[in-house]
Amino acid sequence: MPNPELLAEEIAELREVIRANDGANVATTAFALKVDRLISDFYDDIEELTALRLGDILDLFLIKALYVNRRSRDAETLTYLGRLLERYLQASELSLGPGRGYLPYLTDLLEETAHPSGAYQNAFEAYRKYGDNAMFITGVFPGSLGRRRAPGRMGGAPQVDRQYFITLGRRYYEMAARHDMAEWVRLRSTLERLSRFFEVYAEALNEISDRYVMGIDMQVIADKMLDAFNRYRETRDERHLETARKYAAILRLDARNWPALARLEERAADEGPAYF
Repeated sequence: MPNPELLAEEIAELREVIRANDGANVATTAFALKVDRLISDFYDDIEELTALRLGDILDLFLIKALYVNRRSRDAETLTYLGRLLERYLQASELSLGPGRGYLPYLTDLLEETAHPSGAYQNAFEAYRKYGDNAMFITGVFPGSLGRRRAPGRMGGAPQVDRQYFITLGRRYYEMAARHDMAEWVRLRSTLERLSRFFEVYAEALNEISDRYVMGIDMQVIADKMLDAFNRYRETRDERHLETARKYAAILRLDARNWPALARLEERAADEGPAYF
């Protein structure tokens, strides 16, 4: 992987381009290719995937899913969602214990959002927090929704399903946007946009969750694996074969079911045994 500092600088340059063109989408072919190249660079060294700051990684994925793929035009909303993801994912890391997974943290978010406690300094912060909860749950953990619930004071269907949290999130963001504090902290337009286009933003987070947060972009990993095989075929350098093995392990591939792997294994037999 290229120097993490240089990679972070290039991500910062993308952010600056977006801010400088706020209100318009300038995701040209060159811009999109640069985003794809940076994501590819991020995966180049599979043993150093955490070398970048979490905020930079999330911003890069948001630029891909929201700005490039969905042609978003609002820089402030992209920034807001980046910091939302960073805050919630870091909090979930702090709450995890051996073998616990995300479930306890997610259960708390579901309960807090469906049944507000009122334990906030003011109504604005409460509305914004509950809107953020709904966005995170709907965007990052859509598969968690579907449990039975008692109807709350916000109304909704008797199922804690995706549509229920979309409706809830829109309503909370709308109430936060209407509060006087929204103007004071300069978030009114962003909160209004989150309310109006809640589902679009949630779908972008679904893509990020599926490909990057809760898993790994297997298409990129597959491409890296085949590139390593090709470099090995050309150079016979064992390091490239070892890199290919590591990518194959991530993909959980069995050489017996992947002819290209089997052939390469046969070619490498004279140099010693190889296992994928």
